Amino acid sequence: VYDTFVEAFVQEVNSFQVGSEWDASTYLGPLCLPSQPAFLRRQVDDAISKGAKVVTKKIPCLTPRHFVPTVLIDVDHSMDIMREESFGPVIGIQKVHSDAESVALMDDTTYGLTASVYTDDKQRALSILGQLKTGTAYWNACDRVSPYLPWSGRRDSGIGATLSHIGILSMTHPRAYHLNSPTVS
Repeated sequence: VYDTFVEAFVQEVNSFQVGSEWDASTYLGPLCLPSQPAFLRRQVDDAISKGAKVVTKKIPCLTPRHFVPTVLIDVDHSMDIMREESFGPVIGIQKVHSDAESVALMDDTTYGLTASVYTDDKQRALSILGQLKTGTAYWNACDRVSPYLPWSGRRDSGIGATLSHIGILSMTHPRAYHLNSPTVS
């Protein structure tokens, strides 16, 4: 399954159109934070120095704020990219031998914003996702945001929630009134 998944994943990532945020054909534009490309480059370089391989096509960066979509294989949890939040178009794909191993590795971080499980078996996905310390869980998807569902993190990924009725409530300022009628004598 691993090799087939990686091949399909890389094919999809290689189809991403990197370009200007003003071009309608662009799938990936520049990163928001000027410091983010250097942070991502550090994660990728760390992984490569520890044995990871880049399997996506090499294309030039358009501007200093762009980062080429990067898929890494032969990764392990000694690499920063596997334990830190990236917030950019980089991912390490690690081969595992059991669901229990995948849960242990997915929770081997101080973060817990999102987790994704890809399988045809919904019950298996729910079983794995239910064991993870994550605020948002995905089955056969990633980073999809719905206004109907709360967006929240666990551990060092933040507190509170946005979106859904829970997110709306977090933006309110409730006021409690304790009123007593004066007693007339």
